[in-house]
Amino acid sequence: MTTTGQPRSGIGAFADVLRRPGVGSVTAIGMAARIPATAVGVTLTLHTVLTLGYGFGAAGLVAAAGPTGMAVGAPLLGWLVDRRGLRTVVVLTGVTTLTFWSLAPLLGYGALLAGAFLAGVLTLPVFSLVRQVIAAVVPPGQRRPAFALDSMSVELSYMTGPALGSLLTVWLGSAVAMRVIGVGFVLAGVAFWLRNPPVRSDDAAPGGPRPPLSSWLTAPLVGALLGVTAAVVAIMGTELAFVAALTRGGYTWAIAPVNAVWCLASLAGGFLYGAARRAVPMPLLLLVLGVATFPAAAAWSWWSLPLLLVPAGLATAPTLAAGSDAIGDLSPDGLRGLITGLQGSATTIGIALANPLSGSLVDAFSPPVAILVCGSVAVVLSGVTAALMRRSTGTAGRAL
Repeated sequence: MTTTGQPRSGIGAFADVLRRPGVGSVTAIGMAARIPATAVGVTLTLHTVLTLGYGFGAAGLVAAAGPTGMAVGAPLLGWLVDRRGLRTVVVLTGVTTLTFWSLAPLLGYGALLAGAFLAGVLTLPVFSLVRQVIAAVVPPGQRRPAFALDSMSVELSYMTGPALGSLLTVWLGSAVAMRVIGVGFVLAGVAFWLRNPPVRSDDAAPGGPRPPLSSWLTAPLVGALLGVTAAVVAIMGTELAFVAALTRGGYTWAIAPVNAVWCLASLAGGFLYGAARRAVPMPLLLLVLGVATFPAAAAWSWWSLPLLLVPAGLATAPTLAAGSDAIGDLSPDGLRGLITGLQGSATTIGIALANPLSGSLVDAFSPPVAILVCGSVAVVLSGVTAALMRRSTGTAGRAL
């Protein structure tokens, strides 16, 4: 903070956030815990295509099954965190996750599809937990750099998780990759158990009376959640499309470096967003993200793809951070777990929509068509998001 008590900009904004107790440790744990989570999609996709012998449309359904389950489970697990605390959720999800990922390599397509959904319902909600802790311990005036930092840590995880998933699958087989994911989820749970970070403000008592639904499920909140879903459709649909393009072209090895360049661009965008003096409206960022995705459809070689993904990468972390900031401002303390769980659902719904949509377009047309369509989803829904988020006179309205 400055001597006048105003939040700082630039690197100082991040330094102020990291000085707050618990923020640095939970950000580090969250980054490591997200590595297995970010490896799930590409690992299940490659397992379905390379090991089970199905097309990318079928692979998209399997990759979407887990996120669909997470979309169902995240609010329920968030509610359980609100009522029973973090450690209860860690134990419940740890046992279920280890069981599924140990048995997954032995399952046929139908059983894998069903098992991925059921395991998703009871997967540790890492993304939601980290955002809940940030919203609980960081005051509203400092949340933008805090959520930008969180989005940057997500990009570091995405640089690592999909790369590890694809490389382990190619080098050692999908069975090894899936079991490594299971162990990773368990280790993440152990880290959260030991740290046991605060999930509500100091002055908020657990299990208190709940505000009525109409007081918190508002148009701005719905708009912010919709914006998150649209952003994820553009991001994850593009990811599956370029994985398909590289796999079909015999460049599976290039998935890791292409993804690394994309994530580095997002990391840079997240830093610029968090360090800026003024916030950029989430709907505008969503529009920019959608438009910036289009150039990747024009890639003519494996090495041109990462270069054309840079514009989309620069807009990725800022868009997601802006969504987290808006949702954090709209979350009453006693319902923070539930609402951050809804944000997790919005994210996983986006993944669940993006994977089969993009996979089907790849099979029916081509990867460039899939990229253009998924980017267009963000462009179209940015207008709807803006209209919904504008219907507020409080904090959400000031975010615009």
